[in-house]
Amino acid sequence: MALNVNIDKKVYGGNMSQEMSKSGVPIYRHSEREEEFDYVTENEQTLHAVSNHVEKHIGKISNVFHEIISPQVHLDVLIVNPTKERDYYTLVTAGMSNLPMNVPNGAEKYKFAELMIYLPSNWPVGPEAFNKEENYWPIYWLKKMARLPHEFNTWLYLGHTVPNGDPAKPFASNTSFSGMILNVPTLVEDLKSFFTLSMPNESEVHFFSLIPLYKEEMDLKLKSGTEILFEKLEKSGVNEIINIKRKNVAKKAFLFF
Repeated sequence: MALNVNIDKKVYGGNMSQEMSKSGVPIYRHSEREEEFDYVTENEQTLHAVSNHVEKHIGKISNVFHEIISPQVHLDVLIVNPTKERDYYTLVTAGMSNLPMNVPNGAEKYKFAELMIYLPSNWPVGPEAFNKEENYWPIYWLKKMARLPHEFNTWLYLGHTVPNGDPAKPFASNTSFSGMILNVPTLVEDLKSFFTLSMPNESEVHFFSLIPLYKEEMDLKLKSGTEILFEKLEKSGVNEIINIKRKNVAKKAFLFF
């Protein structure tokens, strides 16, 4: 699945360079928007629509993490607990789509999005567990990514990567992951129906999942392209459920005799 657009940098948004990677992928460096944002409250229509969509296609929502203070957009995180058939947590944002992203020419239908991330069933989840950075970083980055387009007047789409700093640093002490890439939510049974949510105002909200990456994997994408990285992840059996011990697909295996 790919988006074929002619990127017009005049409408791409943010303060960005025109650097190009070896694979021909643009490298954008964003600066925060200068204007101040008002603090906003929950959008009940968005929460209701996204919640119904998640329960229809994924499962019953067991909990909702509500924000206390919300700049730009109010981000709720919907949590679907593991089941016998689906042995992992599914976390989905509700609120990123309250504002349109600054998409390039040709990508107008992708102005609205929500994000999701998957945690293994043994991942510590809950207010007390999330007091520890080692447990909370996936949720922190789920919300950080959801707010990023609105903070930097840009957009997010399939294959976009965001590193944790420049140079990229690990998210927490329990992992070497240091960046995120957007994917389509492959663990959803009916992707075609789930990927796009038609809202009452006739806008379309698209759902993307996040996969944590190692620094070398992000470098591989810049050198060889997004498709090569996705092929290596698929070949290695990497799915969207976070596995902090998974193989780094950008590192070669060496045999010693």
